[in-house]
Amino acid sequence: MSIAVRVPVMTAERIETPTWQSLRRFAADRFSMVAAIVVLAFVLMAVLAPWLAPHDPYETDLLRRLQAPAWMEGGEWSYLLGCDALGRDILSRIIYGSQVSITIGLAVVLIATVIGTVLGLAAGYMRGWVDIGISRLVDILLGFPYLIFAIALMAMMGPGLQNIILALVYKEWVVPARVVRGEVLAAREMEYVEAARAVGAPRLHIMFREILPNILSPVIVVSTIRMAHVIILEASLSFLGIGVQPPTASWGSMVADGRAFILDAWWVCTFPGIAILFLVLSINVASQGLRDAFDPKFSD
Repeated sequence: MSIAVRVPVMTAERIETPTWQSLRRFAADRFSMVAAIVVLAFVLMAVLAPWLAPHDPYETDLLRRLQAPAWMEGGEWSYLLGCDALGRDILSRIIYGSQVSITIGLAVVLIATVIGTVLGLAAGYMRGWVDIGISRLVDILLGFPYLIFAIALMAMMGPGLQNIILALVYKEWVVPARVVRGEVLAAREMEYVEAARAVGAPRLHIMFREILPNILSPVIVVSTIRMAHVIILEASLSFLGIGVQPPTASWGSMVADGRAFILDAWWVCTFPGIAILFLVLSINVASQGLRDAFDPKFSD
């Protein structure tokens, strides 16, 4: 006589990493997801600008000078948002202007994050004179108002796309550097770092292979938040005439060009301003959702 014994089958549950859990929380936030979709739409618009723009953004036609938007008297549907003082299509220039804002925003944030992360790791882990030197440099740069500092650098270097990126990077790196330093000061006393030291791991291995992967979440969140600030600074420099130079399409310079016609041709500066507002607001909302999603107090 045989006795059948039922062995319970253990089903392996899916183990989610903290990063995956944070992304799930972010996806559950409707406002943040909508904002992220808007940001993605701006990025796609910048990438596909040559195919999306209905007209050449640099083609002038004085016969269409200050032509009204399509829904107003004198407007044409082929020039949906009207034309500027030189008869250039505003919609096409807004589409091409997104390339400038997003390119500068991404380039500045990427370069500044890399520099700030490396210096923050060095200051937080090595301490001593390295920490003192980097921290004092950060304090000095933080003592200057960002916009005034950028204007002074642009006045010395001259206008241009590359100079804008350099002028903004010169001070932008201090933000990720301070964040990384604070995270490293807490991480360097953790058990996994002590274990790496005990087995004789070199400093660079501990800094970049042990500590860095565990502090990337706040760095990503801060970098996303700073991108909106960088885009506003670029628009401000272009508005003042020391940023991207004509005839290159830039939202800041478009707003500046429309100041003289604000009463008679409000559309010249209004639509570029709305583009800046939507992009910056969407980045801020999306970054706020990222911050809440990666905040440990929201973890299960």
